[in-house]
Amino acid sequence: MSVQIPSITLEEHFTSEAAAKVYGTAASEFGPAIGAKLSSISTTRIADMDAGGVGRQVLSHTPFRTAPSPELCVAINDELHAAVSAHQDRFTGFASLPMTEPRAAAEELRRTINDLHFVGALVDTHSDGIWYDGPEWDVFWETAQELDVPIYLHPCFASEEMMRINYRGNYSEDVAKSLGAFVFGWHAETGLHFLRLFAAGVFDRFPRLKLLLGHMGETLPFMMQRQERSTGRWQHLKRPLREVWRANVWVTTSGLFDTAPLACLLKVSPLDHVLFSVDYPFSDNETGKKFVEEIEREGLIRGDDLKAFVHGNAAKLLRVQ
Repeated sequence: MSVQIPSITLEEHFTSEAAAKVYGTAASEFGPAIGAKLSSISTTRIADMDAGGVGRQVLSHTPFRTAPSPELCVAINDELHAAVSAHQDRFTGFASLPMTEPRAAAEELRRTINDLHFVGALVDTHSDGIWYDGPEWDVFWETAQELDVPIYLHPCFASEEMMRINYRGNYSEDVAKSLGAFVFGWHAETGLHFLRLFAAGVFDRFPRLKLLLGHMGETLPFMMQRQERSTGRWQHLKRPLREVWRANVWVTTSGLFDTAPLACLLKVSPLDHVLFSVDYPFSDNETGKKFVEEIEREGLIRGDDLKAFVHGNAAKLLRVQ
């Protein structure tokens, strides 16, 4: 790769000792190899970062099986802050928030930004089946806008009701869980959640809100023209979909290493809203490095634009180096 600059990656996960006491260990959830990497915010992780040319990871907790309490989020965030403080040149934090309690979520977001110097929050796309488009969530979105930090809307496991209605069928429970997760459900539901926020007028009420989506836009770029045309009939909204998408939404490549969806994303998003990420340790940093080399080799992004893609856009959005 002709562009030699350490990347900033934004969807990079860890698990906390505090959460392990409630939900079980990372090894029991994801297996010993992945569990060991999730639990490391030091030597093992930094070595993997160096091998893949990653200069800084923005760390966020793995998805929660059930919504974490406000007290648990405080413990997780304090634990992450201690780990980040030991390696300030390599790590930054996204807050975990109690996303069944809007006011508590807003208060913990404010604390982590002002006191712990985190750069935003990564939240599950629903919490026990709860979405964040109701008027009770305005206090949360208003706080995020006021603090001028992004909220990363991240896929999570389907609720029992979602599994029953949408994903179980004439196949095994393991197949149903896969359909509800990384095969389809994670991405479709996260894309739907963005459209719910848009339909509810959240971006009209909070026009400076910053939303992050992973996985090349969670299926939305492919459908953008149809969605734009269809939502144009919604007379209750002040701003059209395309305007909101280009002004309020940043998208990472996390977990996808294919130039075809990236080409689609670049047709609907401004380049400075497209950011490289890996999804460590569920994807590895060296695969991410090879993907950047492929992007350059195919001429999809080049030169200074490639530097912005791997580093500069994230540095500007998060105000880090």
